[in-house]
This record gives sequence, C-alpha cells and structure tokens, in this order.
Amino acid sequence: MTTRDVPDPPRSLWRVIGPGVVGAGVGLASGEFVLWPYIASQVGLVFLWAALVGIVTQWFINMEIERYTLATGETALTGFSRFWRHWGLVFAVMIYFANLWPGWVTSSATMVTYLFGGDVTWIAIGMLLVVGVTLTLAPVVYTALERVEFVKVGLVLLFIVVAVVFAISAEAWGELPSTVTAPEFPGEELGFALMLSALAFAGAGGGQNLCQSNWIRDKGYGLGAYVPRLVSPLTGKEEAAPASAGFIFEPTDDNLSRWRRWWKIANIEQAVTFAAISFITIVFMSMLAYSTVFGQEGLANSVAFLKAEGEALKNTVGPWFGTLFWVIGALSLFAAAMGIVDYTSRVAADVLKVCYLRQFSESKIYFGLVWGLVLIGCAILLLGFDQPLTLLVISACVGGMMMFVYSILLLVLNRKVLPPQIRIRSYRVAALVWAVLLFGVFSVLTLWQQVPKLFE
Repeated sequence: MTTRDVPDPPRSLWRVIGPGVVGAGVGLASGEFVLWPYIASQVGLVFLWAALVGIVTQWFINMEIERYTLATGETALTGFSRFWRHWGLVFAVMIYFANLWPGWVTSSATMVTYLFGGDVTWIAIGMLLVVGVTLTLAPVVYTALERVEFVKVGLVLLFIVVAVVFAISAEAWGELPSTVTAPEFPGEELGFALMLSALAFAGAGGGQNLCQSNWIRDKGYGLGAYVPRLVSPLTGKEEAAPASAGFIFEPTDDNLSRWRRWWKIANIEQAVTFAAISFITIVFMSMLAYSTVFGQEGLANSVAFLKAEGEALKNTVGPWFGTLFWVIGALSLFAAAMGIVDYTSRVAADVLKVCYLRQFSESKIYFGLVWGLVLIGCAILLLGFDQPLTLLVISACVGGMMMFVYSILLLVLNRKVLPPQIRIRSYRVAALVWAVLLFGVFSVLTLWQQVPKLFE
C-alpha cells in the first residue's frame, strides 16, 4: 500500500449525500413492494418490528464495509482477498449468478402491462437494453446511477405522502402500535423461512451491501478519493490508476482527526438515507396493503400481488390512484434493475482488475460484465423460460450464505488489519456477531427448505 494523508472531509453533509440513497434506491424492490406488504395483508402489522431489526443490522454491516474503504481506499472484497487471493472472486461469482435471472426488470415489465398491455418478454428485453445503454453512455457511471436513484426515491416518498392523505385507513393507523405493544413472529401462518427472509433482507441484502465500498469510493469518501471512478469507454475520460490497490495513512493527530470526521459523516449519511428511507418505505407500503387487501384470500407473494393491490386501490380510492401505484411500482423496479446490473458488474470488475487482470482497464471490464448480464438476461427471456426454480433457489440460498460469511470476514478484517486507533470495537463487534448468528440461522433454514424443491 502507498502512504497518503486522509483528505479533508467536506464541511457540509449535503456534499456527500448519495451512497446511502443509492443503496436504499437499489434495495427498494420486490421486498418493499411485494414481500412486506404481502405479510401485512396476511397477518397485519405485528411483524414490522423485524424490519427495524433487519435494517439496523444492515446499517452496522454497511458501516463496517465503509470503515475499511474510508481507511484504505480499497473495497471490502479487496481486503478479504488479502487473507486469501480468491475470496473476492468467490463472492463476485456468487453475486453474478444470483442475479442472472432478470427478475426485477421482468416485474417492472409486468406492471407496465397492467397499464398499457403488451408482451412482458419484449418489454423486459427493451428495458434491459435501456439499462445497458444508459450505463454505457454515462460519462461517470456512479453519477448517472445516483441521479436515477434520487429520482426513484423522490417519487416513492411522494407517493407515500399521497397515500397517507388518500388511502391509508384509520384502522391501519390504529393497528400500527401493535408492532411495538404486541409484536409477533407469525411463522405458523406464513412459514419460518419467509419470516427470516423478510428479517434478513429488509433494506438491501445479499451482495448489494458489499457494493457500498464501491459507491462511497466513487463519491470520494476518505482515502477512496485517490481511486479513479468508473467512466464510460465512449463518453468518459479515464484517469490513471494508482500503482497500488489501496492506501494507508500514518496515524498522526491530524490524520486521525480527519478520519474521525469522515467516519461521523459516513454514519450519519447511512442513517438518514439508507436506514430511514428503507424503514419508512416498508412501514407505509405495509400500511397501504393493510388498508386495502388485508384478509383477502388467494393473494400471491409475487408481482401478481401488485395487480391485486392496484385493483383494490382503484376501488377504494379511485382509478387514478391505482394507476399511480402501478406507475411508481414499474419505475421503481426498473431503477432497481439498473442498480442491480451496476452493482453486480461493479463488484466483479473491481475483483478482476485488482487480482487477475491488472493490465486491463477496470471500466472496460465493467462494461463487458454489464453487457454480459444484459445479453444473458435477454437470452433467458427469448428462450421462453419462466422464472427457473434452480435460479430462485440459488439466489435465496446464496444471499444468506454470503451475508453469513462476509459478516465473519468483516469482523476479522476490521479487527486485525486496520490500525489500532480505528479498529472495530465494543458494541459494533456485538452487532457483527449478531449478524453472523442471524444470517447463519437464515442460511441453514433456507437450505433446509429450498434445496429439496430442486428434486421434486
């Protein structure tokens, strides 16, 4: 590593707002629009406490991912690779294969058909191509993604305000305190694995959390400011890569003072964006579902749930509100698909560049992976596959297993590698131990429930 001083942090928090919004925007997908509202439609709001537990757990995980990047400019995966060269590749491959099925863009396309009709397959293919072109032509990829996710989050929050005024019932407001006064773990009604899935993946989950390293680095946090950003090979101007993978700073009083200010800013940014936006969305989308479809039989835990909820909103509030719900849902899931393609390719490109393909530009590796994901998704859709059970099982199992393993690695990395003055300690150690236990149990239960389905 090269020795560098910690850059001066900005005086205003507004200048570094972004990575948490991107994380929340990408994470606001089927969980917030389908899974949590579906749970509310079945058992009420008594399980919302688990959303808070899951989001707080992920906030601690994200901050330990960011701690390493703030201090070194390296991603957490590069840090893992310092223990064993291939750790980064293992995670990158798991993330890539977990996201091969274009589920989010297909869900977005399905909601478009609720509005205008059409063929889901061709709409989804068109959306995938738009994602690929947008990420390719943006001069600075992170900047384009940040703008898309800001717009998405703004639209979702605006929709929530409209829903509070027109659609959320007095019964829902009356039921809301039950998540504190009478919390439940309704495993018998919905299944233990489903409940743990909701708990574990409230907010983001799986490989997305690891990309916080890449996003804060492109935003210029801490020593990440010394690392070039991903740019378009067509419209961007590529910067010279540093001679080393990362940096280290001398623990002088000035450097430690600047690092502590960066650490405080990063914590606040994640709390007021990622954590707050994720929790608010889950709570109010669940209240909306409770107000409209609670107790309705035959609801599916899939995108079909959104059709039923939209129809109910049309009947209870007015046709305009059901249409607005589908428009926001389609845009939201499309933006999530763009973020998923970005983080999947971004994480893998960083690993390949640092550990295996040092002679190649990281930007060109990234765009090759982006178009690989886009074209594989188009091929899956053109071949007429319905959502393959194998990919579903892989995605569910891999997500929990990744979080279990990288929570352990984060604990070791930030206890053993960083200078003593900035290592993880006290209650944050306990939070990561809790994450290891949570995702370990989740992984075992998911494997126990899902793997036998492959042989049915």
